[in-house]
Amino acid sequence: MNKELKKWGVSVEITGVVGDFGNILAAASAVGTTSFGLVDSTKAFKGGISNVGFGHIRSAIDGFRPALTMVNPTDPFQTMKANWLNGVPKADQKAMAKSLVRLGITPTTAADLAQAAPGVDGTLFAAAAGKVNAGEELTEQEINMLGRFDAFLDARMDAGFERADQLYRNASKFLAGVISIVLSIIGVFIVQQGTPALSDFFLSLLVGLLATPLAPIAKDISSALSTTVAALKSAKG
Repeated sequence: MNKELKKWGVSVEITGVVGDFGNILAAASAVGTTSFGLVDSTKAFKGGISNVGFGHIRSAIDGFRPALTMVNPTDPFQTMKANWLNGVPKADQKAMAKSLVRLGITPTTAADLAQAAPGVDGTLFAAAAGKVNAGEELTEQEINMLGRFDAFLDARMDAGFERADQLYRNASKFLAGVISIVLSIIGVFIVQQGTPALSDFFLSLLVGLLATPLAPIAKDISSALSTTVAALKSAKG
């Protein structure tokens, strides 16, 4: 194989360099995995990183606070926050939040809730709420009004939870990246037993930057490299 490559002015020697690259990749993966673990450990302190994003949920359904207050006067968002911090599936969180709002729809809160859903008539909505609570039959107009309210509630829920989930994921990755860089820099100082060379410092910085995105796929890449090296050595004879 080397002879064929030399025709084109290329010389390839199978040494331990590729294997060393695999070790570097494994180390970067370890740094990334450790960083994600440290980010996750912040949840032990009043939810830590899990608190990120909940503000979007709160803002999205704040207009329905009167209904939530009927269910829990002291802390209207307590159940939703508990579900968010515990990582309950998003669909279940939306269903629970929607149930809580529906539970708090009464003739008293209907007028205020109608303001959060443009196009919903407060008087008609209050009448429909009264009939639902009394178990009376609704008119077609009242059913349509409740359906319109549900549609606005669903739209608000979807927007709030999607934005919250996106912010949480981005914040987690960013914090893990910062931790990876710090760990890599500390590691090079320890290995060099003092101030490292500038090239080593930038190498550690690069490893820290790549550690977070590489962590989930590093094992597959490392296996592929090992297979490639074995194949090349076998071909070399």
